[in-house]
Amino acid sequence: KARFDELTAAWKNTRTIIEKHGRSSKEAEDALESLATVFMMFKFTPRLFDIISEMIRGTHEQIRTSEREVMRYAVRRGRMDRTQFRTSFPGQESNFAWLDEQIAKASPDQKGYLEKVRPDVLAFQQKIADIEKDLGLDVKGIKEISKRMAVGEAKARRAKKEMVEANLRLVISIAKKYTNRGLQFLDLIQEGNIGLMKAVDKFEYRRGYKFSTYATWWIRQAITRSIADQARTIRIPVHMIETINKINRVSRQLLQEMGREPTPEELGERLEMDEVKVRKVLKIAKEPISMETPIGDDEDSHLGDFIEDSNITSPVDAATSEGLKEATREVLENLTEREAKVLKMRFGIDMPTDHTLEEVGKQFDVTRERIRQIEAKALRKLRHPSRSEHLRSFLEND
Repeated sequence: KARFDELTAAWKNTRTIIEKHGRSSKEAEDALESLATVFMMFKFTPRLFDIISEMIRGTHEQIRTSEREVMRYAVRRGRMDRTQFRTSFPGQESNFAWLDEQIAKASPDQKGYLEKVRPDVLAFQQKIADIEKDLGLDVKGIKEISKRMAVGEAKARRAKKEMVEANLRLVISIAKKYTNRGLQFLDLIQEGNIGLMKAVDKFEYRRGYKFSTYATWWIRQAITRSIADQARTIRIPVHMIETINKINRVSRQLLQEMGREPTPEELGERLEMDEVKVRKVLKIAKEPISMETPIGDDEDSHLGDFIEDSNITSPVDAATSEGLKEATREVLENLTEREAKVLKMRFGIDMPTDHTLEEVGKQFDVTRERIRQIEAKALRKLRHPSRSEHLRSFLEND
């Protein structure tokens, strides 16, 4: 906060001096130098640099647009010679008397055209003058800053490129340690290069440590993140990947100590982790297998062909069910029409649902006790060996 207060005070003092003595005065130059010294205490992020650069580029583009419009009106519509415009206009961007001077020098025929475009030319000159007033700089100063910024950006890009190219071997040496984890070696190098470029952007030489030390973390982070995101068919969160790696490392240690694979209980005890969580992590860590995996020597079958679909009825059950329905219909044909209908309604045969005694009674317009008697009589008939024999075989199969 103290730095911001100091910067605010320096800025206000600079504005006051510029308004009083002018920007080109010795007092203004000293004030700007003091403001720059205070400004140097701040460390800006690359993103903030981009925002400031974009503001400068935007202002420069506004000036260039206004200059192009002045040229269009003066040269195309005002019939001014293009060479004359290019020699007379630079440095006069916000001078409202410039066009009047050109009109005075023009031929009688040309004066009429220039008089017509005078309001439009002055309007765009006013836009340029407003920008100069807001920034406290003339057009030449604004263009000079934009030019120096462009040169600086080009140098920065060239320096970053050199730093990246000089450390490509570091990326390769780190990527070698992450082979056989689901990504091709070239893909690991590409991801490591992305991490290296981030390290170049964020490196702060004032901290005192070596660039390779700083870049190593970014390269590893980029590679491990890409492995977590792309190596598996089903993505696993990064924090879970770290837990899986930790369990695998401890599992190898216990395997060497005991000579056998450790149980989840032993892993949980060594890691001080709940056994349920260990089992959950081990389940997540399993690699998925494709349903199209070839099976057999001829590889003419696939794994999916041997997995049972429990949601559909097997052919044997379907045939048995159809046979039971047919046998039931044949047995019911031995009863009277009324008895067969009562049993069908009571047991839901060929119907969406079964019915209560009262519901069946309403259908036949009799009491529920009468329906119970009819049902009992029909069931006694069906229990006769001559009729029940047809259904007994289905009971034995079940």
